[in-house]
Amino acid sequence: MLKPLSTITREQIVLDGLWLFALDDDARPEPWTTTLDTPLEAPVPASYNDVFADQEIHDHVGWVWYQRTVRVPRGWGGERVILRVDAATHEGVVYVGDKRVAHHVGGYTPFEADVTDIAPAGEEVRITIGVNNELTNETIPPGTIEVSETGRRKQRYRHDFYNYAGLARSVRLYAVPEVRVADVTVVTDVAGTTGVVEYEVTVAGAEDVEVRVDLRDKDGRTVGTGVGARGRLEVADARLWQPGEGYLHTLVVDVVEGDELRDRYDLPIGIRSVRVEGARFLINGEPFHFRGFGKHEDSAIRGRGFDNALMVHDFALMGWMGANSFRTSHYPYAEEFLDYADRHGIVVIDETAAVGLNLGLGGGFHGAVTQASFSPTMFNDRTREAHARGIRELIARDKNHPSVVMWSIANEPESVEEGARSYFEPLVSLARELDPSRPLTYANEYRGQFHNDRLADLFDVICLNRYYGWYNETADLELAAKRLESELRGWESTFGKPIIITEYGADTLAGLHAVGVQAWSEEFQVALLRTYHEVFDRVDAVIGEHVWNFADFQTSQGVIRVDGNKKGVFTRDRRPKAAAHELRARWLAAATD
Repeated sequence: MLKPLSTITREQIVLDGLWLFALDDDARPEPWTTTLDTPLEAPVPASYNDVFADQEIHDHVGWVWYQRTVRVPRGWGGERVILRVDAATHEGVVYVGDKRVAHHVGGYTPFEADVTDIAPAGEEVRITIGVNNELTNETIPPGTIEVSETGRRKQRYRHDFYNYAGLARSVRLYAVPEVRVADVTVVTDVAGTTGVVEYEVTVAGAEDVEVRVDLRDKDGRTVGTGVGARGRLEVADARLWQPGEGYLHTLVVDVVEGDELRDRYDLPIGIRSVRVEGARFLINGEPFHFRGFGKHEDSAIRGRGFDNALMVHDFALMGWMGANSFRTSHYPYAEEFLDYADRHGIVVIDETAAVGLNLGLGGGFHGAVTQASFSPTMFNDRTREAHARGIRELIARDKNHPSVVMWSIANEPESVEEGARSYFEPLVSLARELDPSRPLTYANEYRGQFHNDRLADLFDVICLNRYYGWYNETADLELAAKRLESELRGWESTFGKPIIITEYGADTLAGLHAVGVQAWSEEFQVALLRTYHEVFDRVDAVIGEHVWNFADFQTSQGVIRVDGNKKGVFTRDRRPKAAAHELRARWLAAATD
């Protein structure tokens, strides 16, 4: 799905701002037939949970409604008018006036509707968007809804971050020509000093048209041209996109009918190659070592709401530390994150929202399993269909981003029970069919060891989330090091694939200090990270280290969480703990080697 942008043939307006807001129970009469009867206004983009000083809104389970009016620009007559929602967590329905125009399930990928016939140029239209935060065993991510003895509905889920909901990303109205570029797919490679760009263009609105492409460097010079909806361009002595240097070319795609330009789409691309060879991960033929974090879209008040200032600050802090990569744990992030990573040479592992497919795990702890995770009554064929839809939408949205070097199709699923293989095999095949150019992975949890995991051979890179010294062998770092190294060498000898530790760390209360070993202290967090790093440096197959987490983040309430998960090396408001300085020293030294 192409991101809306403005070109000489396209325009857009971004509908950020305050929208009328109501819980479903308070929105009578039905919101799509009239103006919402509510005194509340909610900011878009933002999660709604923490915005209002209202416990009922914070804890609400079910539908909420957003509404505003917008005037369609007068100059859009004769154009196709498209309404796009960048994300509605976790289900969205859209009305323009009293007509339902779109419905979408999945909280972190965009959806849109052609509203040309009901949004005339120059006229005002009323847009009403319903958002439902309910999770079941057949959604991605999964969850359950319980009704207490008092009649209160509660959402339960197995992922260890708060279930923020609402319109956390922008809503857009944009105009495109009747005959237009509907999609572009670009795959790049490097052959010696020559850059290779293969492209495929889909056109909507007409068949007898010509597609022309013009590949331009950063200075606007043409370095390759092509005619036809599919082709291959070769760029001699190409300037490559690479980690730390996000050099971008622009693929200018024109649709021409006769002598008339009908549409133009300008797609930023980075020429680079990605391969896995043995236990090495190669970008442009050079071994790459991942240094960085698992993160979250999470901040005070906004929840998971996108914010440019916060995004730029987070990237600045990662740069200050010498980090070169991150994983979009545990869902696709706003596309603006990938645009920024593209421009600045930051490497991304892009992950679906499939977190919590594991009945034996909750909040980092392992519990007794009373039923199979993958079964007709739990994570079943319909769950897998939702999972497949999430993979399709993730790849469709992010396939052209050079920063994305690998797809992660799940975080910590059950991987040792028999049903895991039959659940995941079709999903792996689907992902490879959709994008054979990038490696695949999933983040493995502790019970899936090298001798009993049923999934690892399906994937290209082994990603491990490990908490020796924290959830296991708590505060015994000597024993933690022994068991970590033993396990890593088992993976290395059994599979011979690259290993990335995609999570490791310890909850840390900022300002808590200790002379000796004391869990939760800043000194213990530093000691644990040092212990892991010493082990990593002894195991050749370890080609990446992503600390959990970049910053403290909010979770559901529980006795093991005091105002959220405290594994960040920064506090939730981005103040560094001692661990941030420890990582900075290590990673800046590695960057100069």
